[in-house]
Amino acid sequence: MLSQLQRLGTQTDGRYATDAELEFLNDYVKSFKLRMATYAKIQAIEAQVVQQVYSKMRSIDTSLFLSGKEDVSQKWKRDTLRIIRYSAIALLLNDPDTLRERLLFWMQTIMRAFGAQRSCDVTYQVMQEVVRQHLTTEEANLFCPILELNRVSLGVS
Repeated sequence: MLSQLQRLGTQTDGRYATDAELEFLNDYVKSFKLRMATYAKIQAIEAQVVQQVYSKMRSIDTSLFLSGKEDVSQKWKRDTLRIIRYSAIALLLNDPDTLRERLLFWMQTIMRAFGAQRSCDVTYQVMQEVVRQHLTTEEANLFCPILELNRVSLGVS
């Protein structure tokens, strides 16, 4: 939303916006109530989701939480919570572009430096499955594309 508003301001410099250029605002207003409810639900279930993702990933491959021989499970949990929270804001504001530009590009560099792309790929793939167990179809349809953006940005090398 913020990115779209900024682009609108730049594109319409010195003129009124067309109805077509303003359509994203109508779409946002129509989805606002659902976005608020989904945001609140994500806030309430975040710890449970992270724990379920962690457990499922452990059952898939325990090496997903190793950096060399060091167990980085606690760091994974902190980073995953941080990204969920930023992702929830992106969902609320309908602004995945800002999420990508302000967090994911930075995190991508770090994940590559530590060779953690596989762990990120599995994290956000599994997270989409877990989230679908907790959210309604409508809510998941809003949130899962953002989780997929996380997976593609952080997990694919």
